[in-house]
Amino acid sequence: MSRAFVFPGQGAQTIGMGRALAEAYPAAKAVFDEVDAALGEKLSQLIWEGDIAELTLTKNAQPALMATSIAALRALEAEGFGLDQASFVAGHSLGEYSALCAAGSLTLSDTARLLRIRGQAMQEAVAVGVGAMAALLGLDFEAATAVAAEAAQGEVCQAANDNDPAQVVVSGHKAAVERALDIAKAKGAKRAILLPVSAPFHCALMQPAAHVMAEALAAVPILKPRLPVVVNVRAEAVIEPDRILDLLIAQVTGSVRWRESVLWMEKAGVTEFWEIGAGKALSGMIKRTAAAATTRAIGSPDDIAALKA
Repeated sequence: MSRAFVFPGQGAQTIGMGRALAEAYPAAKAVFDEVDAALGEKLSQLIWEGDIAELTLTKNAQPALMATSIAALRALEAEGFGLDQASFVAGHSLGEYSALCAAGSLTLSDTARLLRIRGQAMQEAVAVGVGAMAALLGLDFEAATAVAAEAAQGEVCQAANDNDPAQVVVSGHKAAVERALDIAKAKGAKRAILLPVSAPFHCALMQPAAHVMAEALAAVPILKPRLPVVVNVRAEAVIEPDRILDLLIAQVTGSVRWRESVLWMEKAGVTEFWEIGAGKALSGMIKRTAAAATTRAIGSPDDIAALKA
């Protein structure tokens, strides 16, 4: 039996996430303390007792979700469930940074600072109201890509997240994404809905953010990870630091190939996926993609107690 540790992306954030872990495990609290120090502010206070609208701002949500994931991992390690029990790590969008931090490729402080920069750069790449994202449910990646191409009409509209066999997110100019909603419904989508996001992630409009991240990543040491990282834009495992750097830059404008990543891991022998951090969104996507796999979400002391039992 082979296991993968996977880390959630934006959208999983909730007020209070990780607090019980920090109260139960000194190693988990140390993660939040280090992230606060790295950012020079009390992000933990916002996570635990702040306003959800402020936490959902991309610049806050990205380091906050990473901190919660790494805190959960440290709590797991304190109970004897370490990285040595996994064959691969992977993460959805910003979760890829959590995966790299978990595997020792990036330090925790560097990861927090990089995600703050990434969040701000992605927010600032496109003026508010210019871009949008929409989930197309009931269409596969090929069909959704065709919808995006038809909707573009000279603007940007791309398949941004291939989440599972029946959920693809498109991203781009607002008018083009709105056209995609109607085209998708006409092509048999069960639902097509605009997402409550602040910017059109993972499409060509994010190019200014890619330039910012190229500069930020060049200034940070990237080490060889302790185990292979299955990366979003390639849907395959990578361990070479130079490739990791290039692929993190490409990830800003590239598609999150999550469905293919899960299938790649399944083909490589993974039968069990542990979703580490906030929420259970990835577990659902994984079950819809690799029906034979087992999933387990670990984001609280109760989840860890159930695992020990």
